[in-house]
Amino acid sequence: MTLAASRTLTIATRESRLALWQAEHVRALLQQHGHAVDLLGMTTLGDQILDRSLSKVGGKGLFVKELELALEQGRADLAVHSLKDVPMELPPGFELAAVLQREDARDAWVSPHCAGLAELPHAAVVGTSSLRRVVLLRALLQELGRSDVRIEPLRGNLDTRLRKLDAGQYHAIVLAAAGLVRLGLEARIRHRFDPGQMLPAAGQGALGIEVLASRPELAQALQPLAHGPSWAAAAAERAVSRTLGGSCSMPLAAYATWVQAPAQERLQAGGTLHLQAAWGEPEGAPLLLRASASARVESLAAADALGVQVAQQLQRAGARVVGPSSQASAPAV
Repeated sequence: MTLAASRTLTIATRESRLALWQAEHVRALLQQHGHAVDLLGMTTLGDQILDRSLSKVGGKGLFVKELELALEQGRADLAVHSLKDVPMELPPGFELAAVLQREDARDAWVSPHCAGLAELPHAAVVGTSSLRRVVLLRALLQELGRSDVRIEPLRGNLDTRLRKLDAGQYHAIVLAAAGLVRLGLEARIRHRFDPGQMLPAAGQGALGIEVLASRPELAQALQPLAHGPSWAAAAAERAVSRTLGGSCSMPLAAYATWVQAPAQERLQAGGTLHLQAAWGEPEGAPLLLRASASARVESLAAADALGVQVAQQLQRAGARVVGPSSQASAPAV
């Protein structure tokens, strides 16, 4: 079954500036392949709840549920997400049809006055709502002997977070570099963290397209947009999180890089994928566990197996499985 050429596709998207950029990007790619495309902008529950930590009100599923409902009701054909916001287990009847080529996956240090952690003034405040970043920042600050620095919650979309920084509520904030690059705000980045210091979240920097599993013709039409190496790297990372529970109450990082990339970006050609992961203890005494492994990967299933292997290493080292896999962290910024 193939998608009718005359069929206009509708993309469900959140209405933040970054989410709309991502939807427009996918629309442009689909138009290059001859498809007519409309956008359906929506405000999700996750966008509305700004006074509480997402780990306490439902996690990242709050950013996709309304979009999935639009797919289910036939008001939209596909939903475009920052892959970091997509729960590790999709609801029955939904599937990822494509993962696009990844943008920079690193975390970015954004500050009007401080070039990095070492330049922070006494009793400085750093903003982030990611428990992963909290644990990793805490470890870096400990190395610098900076017990005076406070790490405070930071909610809202990317523009809101930058406004809070500029208003002086924080001395610095940590965001995903990809969102800043996509919105033309790369000049705000003072420093990109090396992944060895701040290991990225699973799927950070990648875009995923979700569809109904009952729409194989749509999934087939989206295949030209899929980037095999990025999809496999993200699949390995997401498998780590899924195996450990994927909960927003659990600081977890996972980042895969190709040591030997598949030829001509065809996953079937195979290559060597290296996966690193880190698990932190969110409360009590600081605890940060790390694990890594490499494997030849020629399919998403092989990437998934690599992720499970690394997750099991973390478990053997003492990492605990926490919470349902439908929960996770804040929107990808």
